[in-house]
Order: sequence, then structure tokens, then C-alpha cells
Amino acid sequence: MSHATPGASRPDVPSFDADFSEAQLQQALQDVGLGPGDIAFVQADLDALGSECRSPSREQRSATVLRALQDVVGIAGTIIVPTYTFSFCRGEPFDTAKTATDGGPWSPSAEFLEHVRSRPDAVRSIDPIHSAAGVGPAAMPLLGDLPATCFGAGSLQHRLRREGARLCMLGLDMGEATMVHHAEAMAEVPFRYRKLFTGTIVHNGVPRRTGWVYEVRVQAPNFTLDGSDVVEEALAQGVIRQVRLGRGIVQSADAQAFFDLVYRLLDRNPWCTVKGPPEDPLVLEAKRVPRQVPPVALPPDASLGTIVRTLAPLRRDIVSDGYDAALEALAGLVPMQVHEYPSGSECFTWIVPEKWTCREAWLETLDGRRLFSYADHPLHVVSYSLPFEDEVSRETLFEHLHVHERLPDAIPFVFKYYERDWGLCCSQRMRDRLNDARYRVAIRSEFSYGTLKVGEVVVPGRTEDTIVLCAHLCHPGMAVDDLTGVAVGIGVVRELLRRKMPTRYSYRLLILPETIGSLAYLSRNESLIPRMKGGLFLEMLGLGNPHALQLSHAGDTAVDACFAAAVEEADPDNWTAKYRTLVGNDERQFNAPGVRVPMLALLQIRRPGAPDYPYREYHSSFDTAELVTNRRLEVSRDLVLKMIAALEADRVPINRFRGEVCCSRYGLHVDWFTAPEAHQAFWRILDAVDGTRSVTQIARLASTRVETVTSVLDRLEQHGLIEYQIPRAERPSPAGPHGQAAGSGQDASGDDAPVPRRRRELQEELAALDVALRRGDAGV
Repeated sequence: MSHATPGASRPDVPSFDADFSEAQLQQALQDVGLGPGDIAFVQADLDALGSECRSPSREQRSATVLRALQDVVGIAGTIIVPTYTFSFCRGEPFDTAKTATDGGPWSPSAEFLEHVRSRPDAVRSIDPIHSAAGVGPAAMPLLGDLPATCFGAGSLQHRLRREGARLCMLGLDMGEATMVHHAEAMAEVPFRYRKLFTGTIVHNGVPRRTGWVYEVRVQAPNFTLDGSDVVEEALAQGVIRQVRLGRGIVQSADAQAFFDLVYRLLDRNPWCTVKGPPEDPLVLEAKRVPRQVPPVALPPDASLGTIVRTLAPLRRDIVSDGYDAALEALAGLVPMQVHEYPSGSECFTWIVPEKWTCREAWLETLDGRRLFSYADHPLHVVSYSLPFEDEVSRETLFEHLHVHERLPDAIPFVFKYYERDWGLCCSQRMRDRLNDARYRVAIRSEFSYGTLKVGEVVVPGRTEDTIVLCAHLCHPGMAVDDLTGVAVGIGVVRELLRRKMPTRYSYRLLILPETIGSLAYLSRNESLIPRMKGGLFLEMLGLGNPHALQLSHAGDTAVDACFAAAVEEADPDNWTAKYRTLVGNDERQFNAPGVRVPMLALLQIRRPGAPDYPYREYHSSFDTAELVTNRRLEVSRDLVLKMIAALEADRVPINRFRGEVCCSRYGLHVDWFTAPEAHQAFWRILDAVDGTRSVTQIARLASTRVETVTSVLDRLEQHGLIEYQIPRAERPSPAGPHGQAAGSGQDASGDDAPVPRRRRELQEELAALDVALRRGDAGV
């Protein structure tokens, strides 16, 4: 197997003797099975064969080899060669017309590949990583309109075997054939995983941003490619035909037959195409990229404020040691199951990224004066930045140096999870002082195969119908966004787990990396989605602002109505907003098409349009634990518990009467003349009781409060005029573990919370209606 260095410098005139003629090459191609009309995918190491006697230069030798190939396959045949370039992986644009190939171990003769690519009649694929170029009638059908995958279904290698192409190796053995990698990808071997690269492809002079999936290899030494066993078996079975030519060999095989053999071998032994020995890729990667963040301890009874203060400094990127350390600490507070999703996992249309580790990074002047570093604050480096180490001009530096647009003294939070670029961040004031012509940049980051982790806490209820609470853990070095949501979620499930009486619904708290965490969980738990009746995303709490509730995509579900009623009744300054009008976070993934779980979001932010929306310190180094207090977090926790209590109490009353109720018969009459407002409220409620609406929906329709509706319905139930879908005996007790109603207005310290103005108004309305109902013995 050849392992020439890609792009190695070679003299223009070969230094070796002439070893084969064009006629001998043609004969060798025919002997290995190539013939008229064939599609040949050619990989070449011409130096391994020797020189062609009539070609004094490499360019002329390349022309001779291509001519020999075309003479064998004829005008009906097609020649395709790899023209790989990995510049796209480094964040550089890929231009199908201009980006040259350097070759590689799979096909070291770059001059031959370039000779084919540069022909005016050549067609080149738009695959920005594993492109190929071809000449002949089948070139366009094979290379045009490829799906965005290097080796997956529909890729060029897939098309080659489907169209009956032949693989042809000049000076190489078939172990270097890229068809092996296609077989590995299709067999989903344990040492390859999907990786999404994004960048710019220029085709026919038109640039476009896009992504491409490359089935990359885990970088541990055990997974160094070694196809010798495959070649030996293929030769023994006659799948590969081989002849000697010059100082080397020529091999050929039917693409489908070779793929089938490799696939069978991989099915028996998934490690047969690598050096080995077999070992867990995660274990090997952990050795290659050792853990950077030590475990973090939280006391079992840690307050919500302690959770935020302890975990805020950690470098919690979406797949990282810091994130893992934070989740491990949280798992010690509640009974948590941690789900792991390996890098490359398909999550609907998304792909789990690699683990990112930044060891160190800095910006220095050329005389060695360090201006800032990753050790100072994790936000100084763009999350998921490529490694980079070089001396750069001030202009180049500024293209990669990010500042906060509103806070001149703050470091911004910038992330490029799916972009291939390097970057640093600093304050505006620091950037304004950078006047040198050149600077030295170092970003020592690494990407490795890892697992994305989602923490799940389940509070079983009397039914499997589930309400999902959700918060993300992944913003490094920040507190409000969204450690506050995580802490409040932990506080809520702690209270639910303490209760002796099981709730009607089951509750799931999910702690996850933003967006990709929800998608990973949902895509692997689709069977649970039909039982998810609603959810609440917890984000940016503890700030002291009034609570804002963003409704679900539907906006009119029972969960929307219950949660909105509870939020509005808790504080007159609280407010609600339509879906996607406040923020966009993981509630989007639950509300999205194909899922449609009505998930709302609870926040404490300023209104859109305010100068400091969503809050002044958002996505910056100023977002610290000092912005929040334990008391504020507990207020948010208690509000969520009130929202849950409202949902738990919500039922659909089924009318057992027909026509208008004779209220005097049951002592329910509310006199119009003495209590006109109560009379109207009573009939608005009664008219809405038809077995199709819940208590909260009736309250919305009747423009009154939930407690008012409940008071009326309780009296109707006493007289047998209605029944609930769930009997009264199954209703959850409003009392907590110590007999105190959930969310009763007391915090952990025992201090009485002030009764909101709207609560007093509600109590007055209920009292008036109660008096009116008690007077209802008068005739209709």
C-alpha cells in the first residue's frame, strides 16, 4: 500500500529508467478487465510503476496514461479520477473550476489528476471534500447533482457500483480504493462517524453557502487504515484482477462486487480495514485528548443560588469536559439518567458535533506581551474555533476578532459550532487599543470523537401523559443564560419528588445542550412524543424582572391556557407573548413540524424593543452569578409549581343536563338586579359547559378567573349536573408534603410573600359570587 505524502515536491523529469510503454499499459488495462464502454474510476501512483519511455515529463506521462485509458474504454467509455481537496475542511472556499488537488496516499500522482481535471471537456463534482473529475459520456450523470455526503447513500462511490463501473488502481493496491471508505460508511463501522462541514462552494462562478457530510475516521492510532486483509481475500476470491506493469502492479475490480466483499467482511469483523486492535473509540479518544476539567462538587442540598454560582465559571461548550463536569454535579442532586449520543449521530436533519477541547489560547504582541488569554476567561475564544497558530496582520486579526456590540467593556459570547473558522473575542476597548501592524495568535484547540449528554429526571405520575420541563446547560462562563433555568428546573423536580401524593401527569426535566440536545433526545425517543401533552422551557430567570410567558406554536392548548392563567394571576406585571416573538430556543424543537408538542417558555427579560432587550448582560462576560439571587430563583420555582398546580387541577366538565338549567331548583340562581356582574359571569360559565372545554378554557372564554369557574363548577358537581372526565377522587391534593399548598407564597426561609393586588381582587370577586349564589333560592 502506498502512503506518499500529499503535495510532496517532485522534479519535473523522472529520475528513474523507462519501465513500461503505452502499449504495455493498454494491454495491462485489458488484462485486468477494462474494455469498450466501461466506466473506470482510476486512482494512480505512476511513480510506483516507473516512467513511460516516450514521456520526458510528468505532464506528458499524464497525457499518455489518460490516452491509454481512453483507447481501452473507447468513445463510449468514461474515465473518472479523484480530485480531492480538503481546503473546505479548513474553512476555505471550494471552486470547482479553480481549486487544485494535491493528491494523497489514495492517489499520489497529483499531476495526472490535475491533467484530467484541467481538460476543457472534463466535468467535476461539487463535493467540496472528495471531489472527482471525469471525461466521457457518463461523467455528467455520475458527477452532477450529488447529495451532500462524501461516502453515504447516493454518493459518487454509491453511483459507481450502481452503474456497473470498474475500479482501476495504477501502481496502488485496492486497499487504497475509496470504495473501501464507502463500504465502511454504509456498514456504520465503529471508527467512522458523520461530521458536518459548512462553507462556500463556487460552481460556474456562482458562490453559495452550504454544508457537506464527511464520514471521518476517529484519529486514534488503532484506526489507521490497513486494507491488506481485504485485498488478500479479494484476490483469493477472484474479485480483484491483477497484472505486473513496469516496477509495480495494475489492479481492477467490478465496483459492486468489491463493495459486496468488503461489506461482508466488515459485517463479520468491523475492524478488518484498520490496523487495530479493536478498542472502544471513546476510550481511545479520551487517552488522545485527556480531560481538561476536574469534577465539581455540589452539596446534596445545594440551594438554587449555589448551583448557579458553582457552575457558572465552567467552560460548558455543547460537547466538552466543562459541560460534562456540570452535568455530573447536577446528577448528584436528583435521580438523573444521563443519555449519551455519539458524535456523528443523525438527529432528524441534524448531526451531533465532535467534542471540542481548548487547551490554551492567547493574543500577543510580537515582543511577547500577552494581551489576553483563554485562561483569563473562556469567552476570549470563539466556541468551537479551529486551531490556529501564526503571526497575522492587524487587518487579518480584526477579521477574526469579535466584540460586543453594546457593552464596550465586556467580552462577547460567539460560537461557530458548524462553521470552520478560528476566532478570538475581546472588549471593544481592548480592540480599540490594538494599533500594532502585526500580532501573534495561538489557539490550541482539538476536535475529538465524544458524546453529547442529556440529563433526564422523571417524576412519575398517575398517568403516562407527560409535561416536559427543559433548560440548557451549555453557555460557557455565564449564569443567567441559562444556568438559572437549570437551577429552577432542579428546584421544581425536587419539590415534585418530595410530594407523597402522585401528580396526575408525569414530569420530565431535560437538561441539555441548546438545540442539538433537544433534537438528539426527541429523535431517539419518538415513542414518547405522543404522550407529551405540553412543556415549559426555563430560561433567563432570576433577574427580578416580571415573568414573561411565550406561548406555544398552537397558542390555544389547555397547557397554554393553564400556564397563562397561573402567570397572570401570580403578578399583575407578568405578561404573555405569542410564539417566537420573544426568544428562540429549544421550545422550537418541541413545537416543530413532526413533533408539535406545545412547549411554552418562561423568562424574566425586558420587552422586545427595549434598549437592553433581552437583558443588558446577555451573551457577554458580564452575565455572572452576581446578577441573580437565591430568593429570585425561588420565586421563579414557586411560579412554575403554581403553573403545574393549575394544570393538575384543570379538568373537562361533562354536562349531565340538557337545555338551560333551572337554577332555582338547585339554589344556584344569581339575581340580575342585585348582582348584575356576577349574574353575567355565572351564565358565561354555564353556557360554556358542553363537554369540549377544560376549566381553564372556560375561564378564558368567559373572561373570568379559573377560581371563579371552579367555584361554580363545584356547585354544579354537588348537584350532579356535571361530572369530570377524571373522578374527583383521583384529583391531586393541593397540599405539599407538610400540608402546605404548593406555591403558597412562602419561600424556603419562611418569610411571608406579599399578596399581589390581583389576588385581593380575585378574593373579592369570589366572595361576591359566593354571596350571590347563596341568595339563589329566589325564583327564575
